[in-house]
Amino acid sequence: MRELPLPVQPPAPAAETPSSPRNGGGVAEEIRSLIENGTPPSLLRALDQIRSRQLENTEFGRMMSAIAVTLLQRLYPAVQAQLPPSDPPQTHAYTKILRQAERGTYTPPSPSSGDYLEHVLPFIAFLQEGRSERLLIALPDLEKGRILNPASVLAPFFTGLIHERSGRTDEAFDAYTLAYGISAECYPAAIGLARVLESRGQRQDAIRILSDLVIRNPDNITIKRQLAIAYYRNGDWSRAEPAIAEILQRDSRDRQFTLMRAHVLVEQGQFLQAQTPLDIYGTMDTNNRLYLFLRARVQAEGYRNRDAALNYLRSILRSNPNDTEAAIYTARLLMESNRREDQVEGSELLRTLLDTDNPSPQVRNLAVQDAIRRHAWKEAQGYLEPLLRDRRSSQDLLNSYTIERGLGNNAAALQAAREVYERDPSNEDAGIAYISALIDTGRQDEAGRMIENRLAGLSGGVLKGRYYYLRSRLRGSEESVMNDLRSCIFEDPRNLDALIAMFEIYQRRRDERRAVYYLKQALALAPDNPQLKRWEAEYAAQLGN
Repeated sequence: MRELPLPVQPPAPAAETPSSPRNGGGVAEEIRSLIENGTPPSLLRALDQIRSRQLENTEFGRMMSAIAVTLLQRLYPAVQAQLPPSDPPQTHAYTKILRQAERGTYTPPSPSSGDYLEHVLPFIAFLQEGRSERLLIALPDLEKGRILNPASVLAPFFTGLIHERSGRTDEAFDAYTLAYGISAECYPAAIGLARVLESRGQRQDAIRILSDLVIRNPDNITIKRQLAIAYYRNGDWSRAEPAIAEILQRDSRDRQFTLMRAHVLVEQGQFLQAQTPLDIYGTMDTNNRLYLFLRARVQAEGYRNRDAALNYLRSILRSNPNDTEAAIYTARLLMESNRREDQVEGSELLRTLLDTDNPSPQVRNLAVQDAIRRHAWKEAQGYLEPLLRDRRSSQDLLNSYTIERGLGNNAAALQAAREVYERDPSNEDAGIAYISALIDTGRQDEAGRMIENRLAGLSGGVLKGRYYYLRSRLRGSEESVMNDLRSCIFEDPRNLDALIAMFEIYQRRRDERRAVYYLKQALALAPDNPQLKRWEAEYAAQLGN
């Protein structure tokens, strides 16, 4: 793809001189020139001229007024202005073009026509058209129109739409840039330019263009909608949420933005809050794929209701068995289930997902997590290697730490933990992995300093519990170890490592009653943990199995 200049700052618009008609010659040509320019200010000024010159009831005035109103309504719906009624003369050639356009019929100009409006007005029929074979019919007419009036934004803007919808992003970029360069008032061209940049992966550049537009057009809801969509598609949830909320204040039942708001809330972990927009959307469409997927996530992650989540996911897979994202999520939930039949189904689904020449990174990652859960360290290492080679994400490095530690390769585990920690010291999972690796490699003093510094800044909760557990590994006496483990369990009753450690202490002390107490809690959290399964068999009678 050829490199094209990027107008991060809006191109300087060419000077508009609507008061000086292109062809000279009085009020009629001035009004025509204003309409041909095609920007909101020029169209509104044309309407003002028609009104102030008392041309509303003349054939010319009625026709030009109808064209101006149509362009404003179709191209610039966000422009706030009181428009006159459209009453074009029935026998005028332009009226035929507009009437046919309303029906979706394109009316090409005659080969000998030198009338600019005859070359651009027919494209109104294609404003909602997506089929490139139909759109491309208009290209020669628009190119001739651009030559007839190079000062108008209409021909290059319409040309940009054709190229964008036909997948010709370079040509669309050029056409939108030309239209926006003619006049920065042609905000749909800037929006089109932002869409093209986004399709190229240049999302921050698209956001910059749209942010600049919003500053210059603070009341333009069309621009605000596109900026909200850009934030959303960029995964910038903190900016997308208020931008989406502003759109919904104007229309609380906007289907697209209602679902977007639900998605943002789910991504932010606000599962209860996501229920309201999902309920609203459910009154409009219960078959939408994203709607069903979000419902599944709310049930699984918000309410811990695996069965309800699986019902939604199976609805998606019935409609599209090749939906990889839904299949991955389904497989993960099934494999995490306590029911053996669910685990078998999940494993079979994972094998199906892996049975391709090149499984996706998401599928490989699921296979890594499954192998880690089973303590199948070598298997997990095999699935992880391509991920480390191709992307090396923070989660990949954390998985590498876990696997190397499981294999007893403490030096390699420390190397992976250090890399992810140095990449982002604020990542608590990375910090905990690094401290644990320091302990495993005999660097207790450094680990102890890090633990105390972090404990001092925490008031309580799960995270503080994790640091108490790490500190317990540094303690010299069994009683001090148990004190930290109890503090950990107080902050986080579901800390599996602390529960296992307490079981092992009481097992060594031959305090069977207390040992079984902690083993039961650990098994409730991780019934398939290979280490716990061995102890479950050993204590089967005491556990009542």
